[in-house]
Amino acid sequence: MTGILLWTFVALVSTAIIWKGSGLLEGSSARLSAYYQLPDIVQGAIVVAVGSSFPELSTTVISTLVHGEFELGVAAIVGSALFNILVIPALSGLSSREQLRSNRDLVYKEAQFYMIAVAVLTLTFSFAAIYHPIPGPEGTIRGEMTRWLALMPIALYGLYLFVQYQDTLDHTSQVDASHVRPGREWGKLALSLLVIVVGVEGLVRAAVSFGDIFGTPSFLWGITVVAAGTSIPDAFVSVRAARDGRGVTSIANVLGSNTFDLLVCIPAGVLIAGSAAIDFSVAAPMMAALTGATVLLFLLMRTRMVLSRAESVVLLGVYLAFIVWIAVETFGVVDLVPRLPPAAPSGGH
Repeated sequence: MTGILLWTFVALVSTAIIWKGSGLLEGSSARLSAYYQLPDIVQGAIVVAVGSSFPELSTTVISTLVHGEFELGVAAIVGSALFNILVIPALSGLSSREQLRSNRDLVYKEAQFYMIAVAVLTLTFSFAAIYHPIPGPEGTIRGEMTRWLALMPIALYGLYLFVQYQDTLDHTSQVDASHVRPGREWGKLALSLLVIVVGVEGLVRAAVSFGDIFGTPSFLWGITVVAAGTSIPDAFVSVRAARDGRGVTSIANVLGSNTFDLLVCIPAGVLIAGSAAIDFSVAAPMMAALTGATVLLFLLMRTRMVLSRAESVVLLGVYLAFIVWIAVETFGVVDLVPRLPPAAPSGGH
């Protein structure tokens, strides 16, 4: 019981640290975006999205290098992506003074490019299982993701940056940013990243310890606790933008964050470690769930180019159903997804 309380406290404190660091990051990112005269959709999909996704990037790197838990990092990324797609737009829609509005650029460029990102990462996992198979428990399909395979999604993100760069060429900012001191803002941004790394390390340690204490795979805690904790920056950024009437920036941040998470954060762990084992039997159903959530958000945004309060409630209900499904899968109530054997309890770290 003492161990549970201790690591719950660590998780809460770590989440608060991530929130504080993300607040610093958001402010400096917004001021730098204004200084460099970036359009709203680029600001949301690139600058703010990459900044608020730094916790997810840190999770993959720390999980792989420090704890040898690459699958925990992948679970956190997929869980964070689902949280971003379902919960954050819902919270933004419910907190907005009016209906959360989108536009055709957001729906037909950002959302569809994000769908391509999901497909390419799934294809990368497939290639790992086909061309680099490794033995695993009976009923599972496992493969080794190499650095060369990791370059596939990263190359696609390079294309995404090129497309966004084209949008900046014809944009003229009307915001007066003469008061912004870029050197000072870059310093604040670097400090915020350091604070976030400290918070993420505590969150990952808590997830690994929960897995040991309860005798469950760290995958469960990665896709729930770590995912929600690292998604807090995105949630605050998007909700604040929605309250200010900037619905495009709010949703662009979500889609841009997820694109960065899938195409950069997951491959980053592989590039650093050299290779990583992928359980395709688990990865494929998770990517299918992510695809379904993405299609749902796309359809809801496309109706009249707004996200209504009723549609926001639907998104929250779907996320709750996903969490319940993952929980009953992990504890063996149902067995639709082949699972790795649960970790044996060790009393915590």
